[in-house]
Amino acid sequence: MTSSQRFEWEETEAAATEAAQIGGVAGDEDFDPAERPVIEGGGGDGGGFEETEQALIEHASHADQQSAHTILHDQGKPEEPIAGREDSEADEERSSEVTHPPSI
Repeated sequence: MTSSQRFEWEETEAAATEAAQIGGVAGDEDFDPAERPVIEGGGGDGGGFEETEQALIEHASHADQQSAHTILHDQGKPEEPIAGREDSEADEERSSEVTHPPSI
C-alpha cells in the first residue's frame, strides 16, 4: 500500500467514525414503533394544538413576560400629516426620461 492510499484509507476511516457519532439518542427508543407517530404528533390530545399554540405564544412574546403595552409605549409619536399629500404618494417624482436633447 502506497503512502497516498494509506492516507486516503485513514481519512476515510476517520470520516466514518465521525459520521457514526452524528445524531445521538432521540429518547423515544422504548416506545412501540406503531405509537411513535402519535406521540410525536401530540399524543392525540387536540392533535398537538395545545403544544403548537404554546410554542407560538412563547415565540411571539419572546418569552420576556412583557405585554403589548411596552411595544405601544416605545413606538413614539405618530407622524404629522402633510397638507396636500395623499397616502402612498411620493414626496417628489424623479424620472429618467430625457425631455430635451443633450447639448453637444
